[in-house]
Amino acid sequence: MISATDQQDVKKEKILEAAYHRFLHFGYSKTTMNEIAGDLSMSKALLYYYFPDKSQLYVAVMRKIASEYLKKLTEKTDTFSNLKEAFIFQIDTQHDFIVTNYNFFDYFRLNEQNLPDMIWEIVSEVHESETELLVGAIKTEAAKGHIKPVENPTEIVELLLDALHGVRVKSLPHKKAMFPNKEHLDEIRSKRLLLADIFIKGLMY
Repeated sequence: MISATDQQDVKKEKILEAAYHRFLHFGYSKTTMNEIAGDLSMSKALLYYYFPDKSQLYVAVMRKIASEYLKKLTEKTDTFSNLKEAFIFQIDTQHDFIVTNYNFFDYFRLNEQNLPDMIWEIVSEVHESETELLVGAIKTEAAKGHIKPVENPTEIVELLLDALHGVRVKSLPHKKAMFPNKEHLDEIRSKRLLLADIFIKGLMY
């Protein structure tokens, strides 16, 4: 028999899935708890039993999709044939994640200066995993003698990730937004790949 705890976990998972699809298609601001409850044929009271408000539900959904993103990163750790492959993977995986979930992140665009601590904790966890992925690749390539020895790989990778994050398109030279317009994402990806290539060449003998 399924325990009461297991039943609750199943319901929570269904709520997260339904909320994700709502947030993804309509954005945070245009999604209501009533609509999510209706999608599940669930009473609003029961939905609030699991998640007291929409912001907490959003954070839970974000944690879920971030976990899936982190899983992709950890599965590829120490599997790259060279450093360029590692950087291309990181840039492309992040790009695909943002493109796929672009509407979901309207919450970031609306609240960028006032994001809750729980959101920043997830963002920090993602950044740490991306850093670990690339630091591991640098250490592996250095050990093989394919690149120069690097005394401070973590510091170097964090600097590069900051630079990659700062890449902007010409039409928005002064705008510092976490998520630029969707039509600019491909251009930003191309510039990030170019910057990473320049960085990698700087590590070569």
